[in-house]
Amino acid sequence: MGNPAKVFLERIDDSYLKGLREGLSFLDVASMIRPGDAVFIKPNLTFPHYREGVMTSPECIEQLVIALKDYSSDITIGESDGGGYNRFPMEDVFEKTGLSALSKKHAVKLVNLSKLPSRPIHFEYQGKSFNVPLPVFLLDHVKLFITVPVPKVHANTRVSMSIKNQWGCIQEPPLRLRLHPFFNKVVSEINRALRVRLSIIDGRHGLNRNGPMRGDVVDLGWMLLSDDIVAADIVCTTLMGIDPRTVDHLSFSAPGGELPPPDRFLFNRDYRPFIGPRFHLKREFWDYPGYFAFRSPSLAYLAYHSPLAGVLHKAMYLFREKFYEHV
Repeated sequence: MGNPAKVFLERIDDSYLKGLREGLSFLDVASMIRPGDAVFIKPNLTFPHYREGVMTSPECIEQLVIALKDYSSDITIGESDGGGYNRFPMEDVFEKTGLSALSKKHAVKLVNLSKLPSRPIHFEYQGKSFNVPLPVFLLDHVKLFITVPVPKVHANTRVSMSIKNQWGCIQEPPLRLRLHPFFNKVVSEINRALRVRLSIIDGRHGLNRNGPMRGDVVDLGWMLLSDDIVAADIVCTTLMGIDPRTVDHLSFSAPGGELPPPDRFLFNRDYRPFIGPRFHLKREFWDYPGYFAFRSPSLAYLAYHSPLAGVLHKAMYLFREKFYEHV
């Protein structure tokens, strides 16, 4: 059976740093890497500028960099171009969130994954062959991959946390849209190929009611660290008042499809006082075109890649604002 997954929970006071250092020690990160090994931080940078509850806090990223310097000086922060159908360059996000300045201040690397050389991973699913390009840097050079999401609901996948955060490692936004109908399998294969080792969930704020960008910001004030991304998402959904078994991609990514209860994990403290407030998902009318396209290859083609795609989006934007406004 192996050792149980470890989960560290701590309240965030003025700074993340103390909790991050204690959490990394609890997970025994010193046994995972040697000084000089390449460490990669994958935050959630899904909007052109920082939004609480939507994106990983720049403060959390900076404090994590400081804490990781105790283990290795070779640290890279990265994300791919965002925006889905309305693409925007990640370099702009780095600048607007202060990550460009952070990288210079702490002598760490900052990369747009969309600009890196790639190599496809291959797998079969539902009688189809898939070739999904991923950055060679992540596949071959990173020794410790750390995903740093936020706890939020999502109109298409119910929640977005540790497992889903690696969807942003697909370098081309149009390809992400094309692969949506096969999301559960594809994101599972990506996490396996990239050997995602640690999850650090930035729970200072969460996003309730609607996501991944247009919901209600909730002040939570905690951080969660785990050496297992499935365990991290089981515990996080539990804290959010969501049954983990209702999250398809979470069950799909679990060994044998079985989700153990949180009591099977090794905690630094009792997790139950961290439960609440209860999260819920309430889709709006204009969420449903994307929701159905997310589940249908033919609708995904029609909505994003067919000759009618531009016309359909222009018609929709007469009634609904774009998700990704650059202002």
